[in-house]
Amino acid sequence: MIKITAIKDSISTQKVDAIVNAANKTLSGGGGVDGAIHRAAGPQLSKECKALGGCETGGAKITRGYRLPAKFIIHTVGPVYGHENNKEAKLLTECYKNCMELAKIYRIKTIALPAISTGLYGFPKQEAAKIAIKTIKNFVKKNDCFDEICFVLFNDENLYIYQKLLIKI
Repeated sequence: MIKITAIKDSISTQKVDAIVNAANKTLSGGGGVDGAIHRAAGPQLSKECKALGGCETGGAKITRGYRLPAKFIIHTVGPVYGHENNKEAKLLTECYKNCMELAKIYRIKTIALPAISTGLYGFPKQEAAKIAIKTIKNFVKKNDCFDEICFVLFNDENLYIYQKLLIKI
């Protein structure tokens, strides 16, 4: 049985096979989770990201973890709420699905995910959490490849939302 949990912590300190980065389209680092991951991983991450040529909204790309405890970083670009022609929910679903597909390909057993698009990109936290959990739940029903999935959240509000929703599954 797969373990799906939620904790309040910094995603850059997680001792898992892979962490997910809520990245921008250039994969060049920035604010929030993205900036914290780039700072912690070191300058080699920026070099590898430049070589990837960016990432579209809803897409996902993978790099090494460098100075992070995680072996891999899966970068995904979440939707900017109110700027995606009413496709925000579909694009956010694609983010989580594509991250899980990459993790499966790379035989990742433990993965930590943030609340994608809920910071600077303005996605409503409750709606984003429902999409995240539903997408992950649907993926693991069809794919028995993970041992543990952890949502690593930056604040108490997100932690409460995720914990409340996870009780229901």
